[in-house]
Amino acid sequence: MNLLFCPRRLRSTLLITLLVAQAVVTVHAATSQRAPNIVVILADDFGYGSVGAYGADPALVHTPHLDRLAREGRRFTNAYTPSSVCTPTRYALVTGRYCWRTSLNHGGVANTLDPLLIETTRPTLASLLKKHGYATGFVGKWHLGYGTEPRVDYTKDLKPGPLELGFDYQFAVPQNHNDITRVFVENHRVYGLRSRTLTPAPGKLGLDAPERDDPKTMGDLTERAVGWLEKQAGQPAPFFLYFAPVAVHELVTPSAESAGTSKAGPYGDFIHDLDRSVGRILAALEKQNALAHTLVIFTSDNGGVVNPGSKTGANKIAMDAGLKINGALRGGKHDIWEGGFKVPFLARWPGRIPASTTSHEMIGVVDIFATIAAIAGETNLDRATTAPDSVNVLPALLGQPSTQPLRRDLILQSASGVYAIRSGPWKWIEGVPLAPKGKKAPAPAGPKADQFRARLVNLAEDPGETTDVSAAHPEIAQRLAETLRRHRTQGFSRD
Repeated sequence: MNLLFCPRRLRSTLLITLLVAQAVVTVHAATSQRAPNIVVILADDFGYGSVGAYGADPALVHTPHLDRLAREGRRFTNAYTPSSVCTPTRYALVTGRYCWRTSLNHGGVANTLDPLLIETTRPTLASLLKKHGYATGFVGKWHLGYGTEPRVDYTKDLKPGPLELGFDYQFAVPQNHNDITRVFVENHRVYGLRSRTLTPAPGKLGLDAPERDDPKTMGDLTERAVGWLEKQAGQPAPFFLYFAPVAVHELVTPSAESAGTSKAGPYGDFIHDLDRSVGRILAALEKQNALAHTLVIFTSDNGGVVNPGSKTGANKIAMDAGLKINGALRGGKHDIWEGGFKVPFLARWPGRIPASTTSHEMIGVVDIFATIAAIAGETNLDRATTAPDSVNVLPALLGQPSTQPLRRDLILQSASGVYAIRSGPWKWIEGVPLAPKGKKAPAPAGPKADQFRARLVNLAEDPGETTDVSAAHPEIAQRLAETLRRHRTQGFSRD
């Protein structure tokens, strides 16, 4: 229709209609071109077999929100943490670098009073995304230290910390769910700190500040995460949230809402708290119409605890009820066995990640850095300065076919400092325990003695890791041992 020959009233109506349509197209184009929001959820001690999508018995525990991520996204069956304990995996996630390249090279964790483990000059996932215009927030268990002094003074400013590493905001549990601070940290200060007075008590630092209520901690952290997300609504910048719940780490303290809701005792109830927390994050994104253009990744920092001697014994109650915390895998947290490293890994990104799909590609939590960097447009990271051990596995997330494995090998380290290397179906365990400076290495005896013996395992044929086949395949054992040595000495493992 030629608008010049329309009656004036009709012409005005048509012009308005065209302008509105153009505005809708423009807004849609801007939305589709905008970088995705990113939410990374890192659970604590959450085992491979503890979620419905990975085979958890629905008669024992229900994980509808985690199962939704699997149903609407991609489930990975071969995802690994670089360590079978907390701190090293968290370090690798934030930096894209193996933690054993730092002073914490013996497989242990940062203590509550340790200084910041990450140099402020080192690029982090937060600083990289901030450079690309992202708003960045961290909520949850930090466990990477604060400040520069050998012993953290929690009555003073806690800097450097997450804010000096690129995060705009932090609300944190400093170390563990049951750490001696008993407080939260917000930005640079202990939350609600009233004075520098200390009143130490058994298991407590004695800070003059509101004390964490263990059964409410999951809810408190989730509330902060949701609140931060709500503040991003309507903002022009995309956002990145790193959310680190304390469940299901000891102390196992389910909330009043979850207590008694599972058939696996308090441990199962705590799993329900974790799942509910994930549901609240998804609901917050949905409420602000952000869920459709948000990449959500859920995983864990290491495998679940299967040692019956845990503090509350809640995991034993759950296992006695029939819950296979780490599925059919051998071992768990602290160990060199698969149960310590293989974890759930779920990724949801509508329109990009195919729904209801499964990938058997070997990936690592350490790879989240390079993968998200690629999403932000950085595909050529300088391995001398940035994420030297992180591999871009975005094709695996997107379900793109590949003729070669995206990751040829992956290095693992147990809590005893024992190294292993995964490559294809093979796993070479070096078997040499390490120790912190000034301490003795664990004795190659007792219940962990089997972990302190060198061995080659074919996981495809022997998923239980029971048989050493190094004598039958000496060339593979030698190749993997040499690759491990090379990666350790050259300062990087990424091509």
